[in-house]
Amino acid sequence: MRMRIIDAFTDEPFAGNPAAVCLLPEGAWPDEGWMARVGAEMNLSETAFLRPLGSSDEGRWAIRWFTPAVEVDLCGHATLAATHALASDGLVAPGGEVVFESNSGPLRAKVAEDGGITLDFPLNPPKPGSAPAALAEALGTDAWIAVWETGALGDLMLEFVDEASVRALRPDHTRLAALVDAGIPRGVIVTARADDPETSGYDFVSRWFGTGVDVGEDPVTGSAHTALLPLWVAHLNRDTLVGRQVSRRGGTVRLHLEGDRALLKGRAVTMLDGTLAEAARP
Repeated sequence: MRMRIIDAFTDEPFAGNPAAVCLLPEGAWPDEGWMARVGAEMNLSETAFLRPLGSSDEGRWAIRWFTPAVEVDLCGHATLAATHALASDGLVAPGGEVVFESNSGPLRAKVAEDGGITLDFPLNPPKPGSAPAALAEALGTDAWIAVWETGALGDLMLEFVDEASVRALRPDHTRLAALVDAGIPRGVIVTARADDPETSGYDFVSRWFGTGVDVGEDPVTGSAHTALLPLWVAHLNRDTLVGRQVSRRGGTVRLHLEGDRALLKGRAVTMLDGTLAEAARP
């Protein structure tokens, strides 16, 4: 049973967001407890499990994502990593497309001739919201200028006045985790306009901190960009943007708004390729 670790939303190793990808045989899903244990053993923000639906040349796969603690309904960087794994095995050709059946509905991924990958995800348009009182203590500041709710995504999004404010945050992750009970089921997105887009090459910055998924700070969060994109399209009056997640590892997400869909483009690098030992298989 093949297992890989792939850095997503980067074109160089030791950057972007690492995900584990496990390619399963055709048939029913293995026991959920086993998948949860694999996710915990990998100890990355996400482990993606894939199984083919029909013959592999049909380009249809089922996908599920597990953090070290829970299963989640949507993950961008692990879907990009999964697509990269399939492309590396010749299961999706350059210029081809794969469709993932998921708990968030069908997700399409296209592989360009140059190896770039475009994910087609549902939008999560933000709506004005309010922050729980304990959030300022967890983040060490209450200097945000707007608060947004993201609906089904389960994140609270805070907009700051400038890039430096986002980069300077040093949150207390223990206090953040307690905010699940305050109505933030998944995580907190923080964002601001880029200080110098012409020089940096990106339009806005973001970071993402987990509350309910035992992740801490995620290096690059593709799914968060389904809410970031419509926010910054409205602010900047352009439907094609570049986001930079300014975590320690960092990563770049190229974005396009197409109707009610978010197109997220990135690259990936395989870091480890091996097999699960017989004793570890379901």
